[in-house]
Order: sequence, then C-alpha cells, then structure tokens
Amino acid sequence: MKRSTLRKTVLTLAALVAGLGTATTTPAPAQAAPTVSPASKSCVTNAKLVPSCGVLWGAAAGGFTGKPRDAEHRNWEKLSGRTATIFHTYHKGDEKFPTDAEIAMARDKAHPRVLLLNWRVEYGSTWAAVAAGKHDKRIDAFAERLKQKFSEKFYLVLNHEPEDDVRTDPKSGMTAKDFAASFRHVIQRLRAKGANNVVSVVAYMGNEKWMGQSWWKDLYPGNDVVDWIGLDSYVSAEKNYYHAGVFKDLLDRKAKGGVGFYDWATRNHPTKPVMVAEWGAYHRVGKVVDKAAQFNSVLPELAKRPAVKAIVYFDTKKDLFGDRDISIDSTATSLAAFRKLAANPLFNVSIR
Repeated sequence: MKRSTLRKTVLTLAALVAGLGTATTTPAPAQAAPTVSPASKSCVTNAKLVPSCGVLWGAAAGGFTGKPRDAEHRNWEKLSGRTATIFHTYHKGDEKFPTDAEIAMARDKAHPRVLLLNWRVEYGSTWAAVAAGKHDKRIDAFAERLKQKFSEKFYLVLNHEPEDDVRTDPKSGMTAKDFAASFRHVIQRLRAKGANNVVSVVAYMGNEKWMGQSWWKDLYPGNDVVDWIGLDSYVSAEKNYYHAGVFKDLLDRKAKGGVGFYDWATRNHPTKPVMVAEWGAYHRVGKVVDKAAQFNSVLPELAKRPAVKAIVYFDTKKDLFGDRDISIDSTATSLAAFRKLAANPLFNVSIR
C-alpha cells in the first residue's frame, strides 16, 4: 500500500493469499451478511479469469514483515475464515518468478488459488528503455520460465500504480506515454514468445490528484493489451483523517469536475472487468478505530457495481512508514465484520 508520493520499489515484498471460495475455518458467529445475488457453486472463471458470476476473493498479507509470503497468507486465510482465490505477490527486475513457493500455492489441490504477479520490469531503468527493447532479455527469461515451470493461467500486473512514477520531462523516459508503450511492449513480446497463460492487468492508484493531471489519460496501454483494469485504493476508518470513508469512497475518487474511478473505467472501457487489486481500511498505529463500518459497506456496493469481478485485500500491521494499520483484526469487532464478509457465498468462485 502506498500514498500518492510513494515509490513502488518497496513492494518487492511478496504479499499474500489467494484461493478458492471454500472456508478454511468456521466463521465466527455473526448476523447474516447483506445479500447480494449470492453466487452459486457453478460460478467459474473463463479464459481471461473472469468469473461467470460472483466475485473473486483474494489478498496480499504480511507486507513489510520480511516473513515468507506463502506462510503469511495461509495464516491470513485462517484468520479471515476463507481460502482466498487470488494470491498477490510482488517482484522486480531480473527476479526469477513465479517462485517455487508461489507455484506450490497455485497448485494446492485442497485450496486452489490463482496467482496475481506484480512485476516492475523497468526496475533500475526506465519505461522508455523497456519499450525500446533494451530489456527484452529480461522479458524473454520470464517467458521461458513460464514455459518450463508454470502453464496455469495467472494475472500479471506491470508496474502497478504508475501515476506517482510519472515524470513529465520527455527526456526522463518516464512519461505517461512511456508507461503505456512499455506495457504494450512487454505484453506483446510475452505473447510472441508463447506465454499464452498471461492475463494482463493495468493497476492504477485512482487518486484524485493524479486523475486531474493532463497526462493521466495517456497511461492506458490499449484495449488489445489490457485484459483487466485494476485499482489500488484505501480508506481511513478514522473520521476527519486522510481519505476517511467506506468502500464506495475508494471506488469513486475523482478529480475536480471529473468522474469517479469506477465510472471512468466502465464508461471508457465497458468490456473490461474491474479488479480492486489492493484495498483496505486503516487507522493510524496507536489510534485504534473499529473498521466494521468499512467492511460492512462492501457487499451493498458490489451489488451496485457489476463490473467489479475481483477484490484483493492488502493486510499489514504497519505500512511502509510504520504509521498505518491496515490489518483486519486490529479490533475484535473489525475481525468479526470481516469474517462475516468473507463468508458470503458471493465469493464462491472456482478457477477453471
């Protein structure tokens, strides 16, 4: 999780969890969750990992701890009461991935999961360099690893939250158009190398500051190379604190005079499913606030927003700066509300 000024480099830490919509433990007793056209057991994903009904459930847990991501997200599954379908991890540059641990998580027959791999291809360089083919060796090595070790379908995010990496100087190699060109080059080269199991995701911050910039529209790489539109967005459970709100607020941020992110995505790219690739509710460390209102607000909003086909929680006790708690269990009532949300049959989706 990052603020609008945070650089992506730190998110080399692999995050968390993912899996199918079967509970790993019995949810804590609670009142019935709001109903939202509950998904049936027949909800399955297609070739682009879009569910036929329901919403895919996932997570990234244990951020900024240095602990093994697979262990952390298994622990998170037990805490939340459900195996998450999507297992979100982070990589950069020449790192070799998917790792053996990630592959094992995806092939866990008892708890099937799909990988959401986040890759900064341009790490140590620029988007312009990637687009110009200067890192094709890096891309080709990834394609070969997929060929040799991992044939299952998976989501691939390239340089998530690019907005705060943008530089307007054309000589920087990091303009919005450079990002779009880099994204296009990587996806097209992977396809040319036979990596047909890649499902591409362009993941934005959706921050009103960046959405108001003249270059923001130039970030989109093109419908032919984008399979899903992603959003990384958070809300504060503390009233009168930065981005205080509930689930709808993290979907609807907009520049002055503009439209909210969800409306922008569905109006401009109506054929693309929307993934909330990172979301969470936070309070400052040491200023504990109940998050039940935020968690209870999710299902009613999903019922109004059919384009949202996946949500992936980012769980950590402390953010990069050590001052925000985004965990689901900072209070007992917060955890109870989250477990109630996780137990909803809307998230019963099988990977095919």
